[in-house]
Amino acid sequence: MRALVVDHASPGHLTLADVPDPRPAGNEALVRVEAFSLNSGEIHTATRPGTPDGSLLGWDAAGVVVRAASDGSGPAEGERVVTVGHTGWAELRAVPATLLGTAPKGADPGALGTLPVAGLSALHALRRMGPLLGRRVMVTGASGGVGRYAVQLAARAGAHVVAVSRASGQAAALRTLGASEVHPEPAAVRKPVAAVLDNVGGPHLVDAFAALGAGGTLVSVGRSSGADAVLPPDALLGDGGRHDRSIRTFFLFGDPAPDFSAELTWLAHEVAEGRLDPGISWRGPWTRHSEAVEALLGGQLHGKAVLDVE
Repeated sequence: MRALVVDHASPGHLTLADVPDPRPAGNEALVRVEAFSLNSGEIHTATRPGTPDGSLLGWDAAGVVVRAASDGSGPAEGERVVTVGHTGWAELRAVPATLLGTAPKGADPGALGTLPVAGLSALHALRRMGPLLGRRVMVTGASGGVGRYAVQLAARAGAHVVAVSRASGQAAALRTLGASEVHPEPAAVRKPVAAVLDNVGGPHLVDAFAALGAGGTLVSVGRSSGADAVLPPDALLGDGGRHDRSIRTFFLFGDPAPDFSAELTWLAHEVAEGRLDPGISWRGPWTRHSEAVEALLGGQLHGKAVLDVE
């Protein structure tokens, strides 16, 4: 089969190459991939000099089951699915039933391919905050993949969403997605918030933590700034209504091994029915992968980049 593999001599540090077909285990379905999305972390890994040539990267993909799992678990042959797993950007992937969600047959595979890492991360990070109804919830990096889904899901849960995005042209779009306020940085938020989903890290995390009210929680999901988060000496004081605040780390894949099948299925149907906007800002055939990588690294995209497998 063909796959995108790391090649530091090629544009975007990726190239199409022939690799061995996957051999599904008994609990794995064989999926023919139709589309996948790129995550910035994967692209930064691909461009890192220490990543060996020939490495397979990529978590997100959507396609059709061509061989059901032999143990009877998971979807049947012919089912359209959305998948998550570190099995690469390739024509075929073997995926356990726990990492597969089913989707309506007419669903756009490109839209489904935006869901796994971004949609699941937003969903699970928001759940760590407890009930959201009527609470002020800040989302930093709100115009990115995780941020866009977080804004929509928090608004659906009844939160007053405070979106933070340095992309000045995204304010109207974020309000359409459900944001009640849009600010260029956390320091511009004047009223305390009950919770923060932080995708940026660095000084953004420091200022977002300062915006928390008593009992508030900040969930650190991403570190797109690449900068250190240096808290001033008084940041952890509990006076003046600042008591019982916390910072929580986040990792989507933990122990025991997660079962995302029900959540991926729910997210897939929400996207297919138009109740969640996938936020595709770049799309093309996977032969144009270098263009997508360049746009991602250049900070030109707000949302997701999707490659269709031909």
